[in-house]
Amino acid sequence: MEEKRKRVEVCYTPGEYNYFKDEFEIVVVIDVLRATTAICVAFEYGIKSIIPVPTLEDALEYKKKGYLVGAERKGQIVEGFDFGNSPYSYMKDELKGKDVVLTTTNGTKSIAVAKDADTLVIGALANLDALTEWLIKQNKNTLCLCSGWQDKFNLEDTICAGAISDALINTGDFTSVEDSSIAAKYLYLSAKDNYMGYLKSSSHRRRLKNLNLNEDIKYCLTPNKTSVIPILKDGKLIKL
Repeated sequence: MEEKRKRVEVCYTPGEYNYFKDEFEIVVVIDVLRATTAICVAFEYGIKSIIPVPTLEDALEYKKKGYLVGAERKGQIVEGFDFGNSPYSYMKDELKGKDVVLTTTNGTKSIAVAKDADTLVIGALANLDALTEWLIKQNKNTLCLCSGWQDKFNLEDTICAGAISDALINTGDFTSVEDSSIAAKYLYLSAKDNYMGYLKSSSHRRRLKNLNLNEDIKYCLTPNKTSVIPILKDGKLIKL
């Protein structure tokens, strides 16, 4: 039976993606605080598509063409752009039916790194149950790609990846062989009853708290705010 089970593995940062990339049909990009949460929220509130771009130069080109552009670096909105990556920025009526461009410190970098995957979807705690149900139905080798922080490990993305892995493994149809995946699963199991408390001293939570973004943190660490699954098609994220 063992060989029939699909794999679900966790990659901690985009910098490590090359070690994993050709073994998985589905890549789930995760940036809980805050890019992938904001992307899920945007589709929940009726946005048409999001064009993720890795650099501010790319973002500026789109801005010159008249697009609405979100840009965030180190937790803050980049001067001259329309918004950053707060989920609350994407709950506005004026974004309904629009194509929006987004660049962020970590999340859009991960999307760029994995853009050639057969299937790339967006994951967060915000869409956890809907996403895991969908992944179970696909029954394909799945990689959870954590965005981390500037190519370093972070807790919140790893815990979210652990939650996804745990749900898939519990079906009996998936297995994990990498230590990174097993560690992520155990981090999730120790955090799942109190994400806020568990992540209280995490570096990015401190960073955002220092920027007075507590409401964002609370929102991003609350599971199942939406059942939307954003998917990358021809360089654009759309709602599945």
